[in-house]
Amino acid sequence: MKLIHGLSFDNIRGDIFGGLTAAVVALPLALAFGVASGAGPMAGLYGAIILGFFASVFGGTPSQISGPTGPMTVVMAVIVARYIDQPAVAFTIVAMGGLFQILFGALRLGRYINLVPFPVVSGFMTGIGCIIIALQLAPFLGQSHPGASVVASLMALPGDIVNINGDAASVAVITLLIVYLTPKAIGRVLPSPLIALVVGTIAVALTLPGAPVLGDIPMGFPDIKMPVIGGALLADMVSSALILALLGSIDSLLTSLVADGITRSQHESDRELIGQGIGNTLAGLFGAIPGAGATMRTVVNVSAGGRTPISGAVHAIVLLSVVMGLGPLAAKIPHAVLAGILIKVGIDIIDWGYLKRIGRAPRAGVIIMLMVLGLTVFVDLIVAVGVGIVAASLLFVKRMTDLQLQNVRSGADGLPYDQHELDLLKRHDGEIMVYHISGPMSFGAAKGLTRQIAVGAHFKVLVLDLTDVTFIDTSASLAIEDIMVTATGMGVEVIIIGIGVRIKSTLDRLGVTKVIPANHCFDTRVHALEYAASLLETKNTADR
Repeated sequence: MKLIHGLSFDNIRGDIFGGLTAAVVALPLALAFGVASGAGPMAGLYGAIILGFFASVFGGTPSQISGPTGPMTVVMAVIVARYIDQPAVAFTIVAMGGLFQILFGALRLGRYINLVPFPVVSGFMTGIGCIIIALQLAPFLGQSHPGASVVASLMALPGDIVNINGDAASVAVITLLIVYLTPKAIGRVLPSPLIALVVGTIAVALTLPGAPVLGDIPMGFPDIKMPVIGGALLADMVSSALILALLGSIDSLLTSLVADGITRSQHESDRELIGQGIGNTLAGLFGAIPGAGATMRTVVNVSAGGRTPISGAVHAIVLLSVVMGLGPLAAKIPHAVLAGILIKVGIDIIDWGYLKRIGRAPRAGVIIMLMVLGLTVFVDLIVAVGVGIVAASLLFVKRMTDLQLQNVRSGADGLPYDQHELDLLKRHDGEIMVYHISGPMSFGAAKGLTRQIAVGAHFKVLVLDLTDVTFIDTSASLAIEDIMVTATGMGVEVIIIGIGVRIKSTLDRLGVTKVIPANHCFDTRVHALEYAASLLETKNTADR
């Protein structure tokens, strides 16, 4: 296996041009995300440099450009606000999140992260977009509420409007006009956020001096921040690090899929997680904000010719050279310009495609999406993802249970009975009930079958035909035991057909076969029905 996945010098010219172009796009976004996170503009640039370089070198998506992203910035802003007096703890969480990503990759969990249900991802991303927009309204109007929540920002909005800073609002409007109205032909040469950054900064310097600016910014590369792990804070730190790791992993792998579609290549999910983890771990150690694979920057890189990890490394090196002399210039950048750029980012993050289909989409999925959206914006990011995944999983289990119960056939319903079997069922009409189950048997289906038996057990012999059951788990196995106990308690004899080797192995390990009499197990339906008939005839004779 190559040390650097996808490394090749055959496309060096395209990779250099792609990296340069991606760096131009990344510069204003990195500054904006750094400010929005609460860690400062240079923390955003450091994140773009460190993650951009190491994720490219050690990752599994050759053409991907990594750096601070909207979702990761929102989570980081929550962490920074929570540990406002303990910045070392906040950056330790970033490093821990990176270590979790490395662990995800080492455990080969990449394929499973992509299984997060779409309504959950849609609701979360739309919520992130709404949070970004809500938190940028104050700087858009020339006001400042450091560490304010979404609710607090919205409640302060009437006062911000009354006390609006005209210069700041003017430059913010100019920024939005530029990022939305720049012709595509110009945007391919100079990205609209960069044009807005330059024009807005010049406008404030010349004609709109009342707009607040970033102010003094340290130059050079940061010192290492030693990790701080406090016993009382450990649980909260691990929780925050996990959400960073999960979100960063999902964000990156979704971008990897986009890159695959454009370049007609195939990324390595687990290797990508390790590369992202290394980058975010080092970002935390150097006081930078975390990030992930960035879709827009990746598309720009590929469109400009970037195909290998060289493009991502070039992008990071260009930004590093800028950092070494950017301080005095960056100090004059208005907050309102960055707010305008971020509002555009927030609008782009919202899943408009799903929202347009919301009237036609399945109701359950819409409910989950809206629930995750509401929890993301007004409660907590971690709670939103957790509740969304649990709700979607329960919905999936419910649907699978309904489908499996529909496939449970009773009596002679659609089964290929021969004449002898039909005669046996007719002779004991209503006294023998056959349930034929096919496919994987879930716990929900088994419990549903138990309820059916308990409600309408007018028969005297229950025949469970498991011949076509392909898989059974622990929960379903114990539910079969519940069926046996329930039916026996109601005076119903239970006969089992077709317990295969795999099914029997599971039932044996759990001790379920102990409640199944050996002489009540058969390989064929005809023998089971003959035995059921003999049981009924013996019982009827004894009753006389």
